[in-house]
Amino acid sequence: MSYEITKSRIFSSLLWKLMERGGTQGIQFIVMIVIARFLLPEDFGLLVLVAVFITIAGVLVQSGFNIALIQKKNADEVDFSSVFYLNLCIAFILYGVLFLSAPIIARFFEYPLLIIVLRILSLTLFLGAINSIQNAVIARNLQFKKLFFSSLGAVIVSGIIGIILAYAHFGVWALVWQQLINQLLVTVILWFTVKWRPKLLFSIERLIELFSFGWKLLVSSLIDTLYNNLGSILIGKMFSPVLLGFYSRGEQFPSLIVSNINGSIQAVMLPALSSYQEDRQRVKEMVRRSIVTSSFIVFPMMVGLAIIAEPLVKILLTDKWLPAVPFLQIFCAVYALWPIHTANLQAINALGRSDVFLKLEIGKKILGLSILAITIPFGVHAMALGVFISGVLCTFINAYPNLKLLNYSIQEQWKDIIPSLLLSLVMGFVVFCVKLYMMPALLTIIIQIFVGTILYVALAKLFKLECFTYLLLALKDMLENKKKTKLIINNEVR
Repeated sequence: MSYEITKSRIFSSLLWKLMERGGTQGIQFIVMIVIARFLLPEDFGLLVLVAVFITIAGVLVQSGFNIALIQKKNADEVDFSSVFYLNLCIAFILYGVLFLSAPIIARFFEYPLLIIVLRILSLTLFLGAINSIQNAVIARNLQFKKLFFSSLGAVIVSGIIGIILAYAHFGVWALVWQQLINQLLVTVILWFTVKWRPKLLFSIERLIELFSFGWKLLVSSLIDTLYNNLGSILIGKMFSPVLLGFYSRGEQFPSLIVSNINGSIQAVMLPALSSYQEDRQRVKEMVRRSIVTSSFIVFPMMVGLAIIAEPLVKILLTDKWLPAVPFLQIFCAVYALWPIHTANLQAINALGRSDVFLKLEIGKKILGLSILAITIPFGVHAMALGVFISGVLCTFINAYPNLKLLNYSIQEQWKDIIPSLLLSLVMGFVVFCVKLYMMPALLTIIIQIFVGTILYVALAKLFKLECFTYLLLALKDMLENKKKTKLIINNEVR
């Protein structure tokens, strides 16, 4: 499976990935807003608890080997088919474990309904095992256009079904069937759009070769997933599913925005960085571009979202969800740091240093667990603040290895992002002042977004931010290349 990585192809793939994540998550966000108006916070809290166990099992099914397939330059049909069959076997085993342990988990959280919900949603493990390989094929060949259409179609159909069920008072089952149908449709559509099919090929030797790289990523991902979901488990057990519902809804807003933008950039960057892994200077340039560009986009969005949080929640989710506002504002600060985290970690993966990646994850989780232990006695809001403190410290931890690997220090990285951060804070102050004088709430939000966007772009142009100029030039080049391609095609037709 050979592929060629070019600058224009990277940028085009990035746009398709952005549209795929932005379109699907945007629609998913709207669906969740509508459903939240019909359901109670405890319904969402129950689903979060169930999702914890399915997510952990999903890591064991999908992580490690799939990234190894993307990173391996000469991966062939034997590699892909071997991983496919292994993933299905793991999914079958883990589904059995979750099915049998569901009553125990339900008793632990004192929530009997959790049994049947967990058993049904765990079926997504089999779907994940299938489409994880499809996603690896798409990522290696930068064919994110196919992922766009499959994800968009699935989220629209499943969203409509979820809303209908919520309106019909199905409660948590509206969320269950919406997620299950979404995963099923994504897998089916990708099966017909991605030309790869598993062959009757299986090699233990190839799996061992991939495992030598992938096991460290698997363990790292498992540690990360366990740590990220530990807070939800503790809140659900020590406090209540209602409070967990507020916590998860507060995290959802900034997570949606950042995972869309930053996640799209990183999904494209891993195969791109892997293709240049022998050229360290080129990898450094690409990592730097990733950090600067994603920070320029993410910072103003997080600052703006934190400022308009309260009226936004009132309008979208109604007053019953107002306790989620403080969590939303805290997580805006948490997710603003993601561009630094993910760019550094993707570079380490692309260079084949999964050993370094694993060491980082262990160190960060020890730090995070220490902060979590300190904050738990002070309540859920203190736990959320602890996540932010941990995130700040982890920016230095994640950046440290790339001083040696790429000669790209943490000082350089912060110097690259400080201009975007300062402009975002200035923009945020102005937007906050607009809030003081405008009524009603909906009109205020519209004016704040308009003023904030115009001001941020104007300041970027005034101070000649390099990342702003780069984005304009890259977009211009892509449009010109498309025009040239159309002219060539038209001339050939004639």
